[in-house]
Amino acid sequence: MTQKKPTQTERVRASLADEIVRGSLGPGVPLDEASIARRFQVSRTPVREAIRQLEAIGFAEARPHRGAVVPRFTPEKLNEMFTVMAEMEALCARYAARHITPAERLALEALHETCREAAKRGDAVEYYAQNILFHDAIYHAGHNAFLAEMTLSVRNRVAPFRKLQFERTGRLPESLAEHERIVEAIVRGDEEGAAALMRDHMRLVRESVGSVAPTLGEATAGVLPEEMERVQASAVAAPR
Repeated sequence: MTQKKPTQTERVRASLADEIVRGSLGPGVPLDEASIARRFQVSRTPVREAIRQLEAIGFAEARPHRGAVVPRFTPEKLNEMFTVMAEMEALCARYAARHITPAERLALEALHETCREAAKRGDAVEYYAQNILFHDAIYHAGHNAFLAEMTLSVRNRVAPFRKLQFERTGRLPESLAEHERIVEAIVRGDEEGAAALMRDHMRLVRESVGSVAPTLGEATAGVLPEEMERVQASAVAAPR
């Protein structure tokens, strides 16, 4: 599948976000528009917009009359973000299991197959793009527009971390297998199982981020509360 060429703003934003999650742009580093524009060989306008978008998802902190700087991400902060993400994604999966239509089921299964093909090729870029569409399909199948909107908002804040996970060796087939179980639970109308499996999926995403960015890999046991882990255990015992 041909990918749309990113705009200058998208290219700058994605590159800066990748460097921030890897730590090559550390906490407190100024995001100077002029130097970034020279580096990417663009005008300051797309750089300014890229920084504004990074501020919107918490990847830049504005300072009055001094420009923006890179914020500090701690393992604990990332745990909190993924805990919220896990609960919202789980609720979307629950609602999808309850409300998905036959046409939406076919669309979800088709997206799962495109993820499978990308995983077979080892194409992490394409897999990430299809992974976004896969989760979007689950949001849509839940038939709760407000929940979908709020979940997407939270996802945008953790998107650079979710992208980073696919750099871990072996993560593509693992993610695909997790998707497979989620799809099966949604299709059979297993609301509890779908929700629990999605929470577990988010926990494994969080752990994968820590393996790629070791400075963010501490305290991962606290990603999900004990109650969430109990529900996950029930999902493991559920019929596939």
